[in-house]
Amino acid sequence: MKGLSSIVQDALKSKRKIHFLPPYRHDTMIQIMDLLGIHPNQQKESASLELIKAVVKMRSTKEPQEIEAIERACDVGYKMHTKAMRLIRPGVTEKFVGGQVDGMANSYSSKVSFATIFSQHGEIMHGNPSMALLESGRLTICDAGCELDDYCSDNTRTMPVNGKFDQRQREIYSIVEACHDYALDVAKPGVKWYDVHMNVCRLMTDKLKELGLMKGDTEEAVQAGAHAMFLPHGLGHMMGLDVHDMEALDQKYVGFDDEVQPSDQFGTNCLRMGRRLQENFVMTDEPGIYFIPALIDDWKASGHCKEFINFDLLETYKDFGGIRIEDDILITKDGCRFLGKERIPYHPDDVEKYMAENKEY
Repeated sequence: MKGLSSIVQDALKSKRKIHFLPPYRHDTMIQIMDLLGIHPNQQKESASLELIKAVVKMRSTKEPQEIEAIERACDVGYKMHTKAMRLIRPGVTEKFVGGQVDGMANSYSSKVSFATIFSQHGEIMHGNPSMALLESGRLTICDAGCELDDYCSDNTRTMPVNGKFDQRQREIYSIVEACHDYALDVAKPGVKWYDVHMNVCRLMTDKLKELGLMKGDTEEAVQAGAHAMFLPHGLGHMMGLDVHDMEALDQKYVGFDDEVQPSDQFGTNCLRMGRRLQENFVMTDEPGIYFIPALIDDWKASGHCKEFINFDLLETYKDFGGIRIEDDILITKDGCRFLGKERIPYHPDDVEKYMAENKEY
């Protein structure tokens, strides 16, 4: 039986086209260089667009057994996040809670699907757990998931350290909650995810205007990208064998197509998915609002979007942190549904109730 090297050499001699995907593992890069003589810094450009598109088409729509595997991973995700809710209280460290969350993944699945984010600095998109003590009055973000039977889960919850949202926290949380639920209401086959994202940005802008943090015409504010002060990332991404499914194949092929192209505007350029939804797509729904001191200072100093942002009031939120709510959803024949048997509490009253009734010491 011929080995791979012999097969490839025979194909090259016959001047047949060799198709390969853009590699992201260094050992694969070396193997491709040995087989084809293509240097690693040229392999992404030399990868087969035909094969990329074929893989994207195959993996985007999940088969029943794949959905079942993702559901099982989401069930472990429920255990991970409710574990955090039971442990959060003033005086414990971020590292302790984050470690316990990881332990649930290790106990019930193969591993975490990405490095667990657990931090009181929710304004940092990917804040690793530190040795800092949890402080009463602050919020914590837990963004975590597991990999089970090669498929992933990915959820985020935001919780008050002392178990109770104060008025300001609840006001911002309710906006994120409304944006999260809006996506659930409108996501269905044929809808462009880009449109869902932009409508979430409009909804968020309207509600931030009610609090006085934003001002002016909503449509003009969103077109100018003013909403990215508060939401500098996309609404969600595909999920499957990878937590950001097929990310190595380039998001412009995975999440976009000839109809919907990526944006180069700050914030919207981080949207990983914009094309029309199809039945059996698996997506994350993850709006957030963040108060990033360095970004506030930068935009204020330059006057960027000053006609849409109340910088004087925004200054008083520099100590707020951030809020994100994320769930995994399956696009169904006429809508969408949550994945996983049990719902991780996310409505603010439910979060407070769960934390009060299930403390673990």
